[in-house]
Amino acid sequence: MQVRILLFGALKDLLARDGEPSSCETMELPEQATVEELLRRFTTATPQMQKFASSLAIAVNREYAFPSHVLQEGDEVALLPPVSGGCADHDPPRSADDKLDWVRLQREAIDAEALVAQVKEDEAGAVVVFDGIVRNHTRGRRTLFLDYEAYEAMALSQMRVLVSDAKQHFAVREIALAHRLGRLQIGETSVLIVVASAHRAQAFEACRWIIDTLKRTVPIWKKEWFEDGAVWADGEPFPAEISTHAPAKAEIGGE
Repeated sequence: MQVRILLFGALKDLLARDGEPSSCETMELPEQATVEELLRRFTTATPQMQKFASSLAIAVNREYAFPSHVLQEGDEVALLPPVSGGCADHDPPRSADDKLDWVRLQREAIDAEALVAQVKEDEAGAVVVFDGIVRNHTRGRRTLFLDYEAYEAMALSQMRVLVSDAKQHFAVREIALAHRLGRLQIGETSVLIVVASAHRAQAFEACRWIIDTLKRTVPIWKKEWFEDGAVWADGEPFPAEISTHAPAKAEIGGE
């Protein structure tokens, strides 16, 4: 059988073909092959993968998967280095009134004022906004600009799950979440979270949990460009249940 392998972030550059980043590969596997066997074969064929072996997460058809997951003909297998924020389908356009449109991946500038206005309502006693901004330096090096990429369909799905879980756990009224893709200049907003709640404590807690969890679990990667070169940002390690390829949700409420 044949499966499709998707590569992202530093992996895409590491496995460049003829000097060009490689984002898609195919592999022939025996029937009933598992994720573990695919990864073993792929690592054997591309020894430079060894440096990522202990930090990868694997997704099959846009869901995190165990090593024992049995693959099927035509499966889409994504190899995901630690995230710091494709070959994917896009959801159809939605109307401005559709609350699913409050969770967005977009290439145009984020309109913070418009998102706050959408979420703000009379029943809410507090609106908390997190505005992540591209800064002009990283670890003492002057940043010129950033490039963001994502496993788009999976990232959007994971973002919607985060919003749903946060609303349920923190008992907040509404949440908007937008993340930029593509090239961002210094001072631009890369991610915006807006939380409306009856009380400020829940709004602050939900907002912090969303950004902390997004940075660890949602497949978005950041490439930083400096005067003397470019590097993919080191992502935070995946939670244990993801780095060992277990399809579990992130724990809510902890530090």
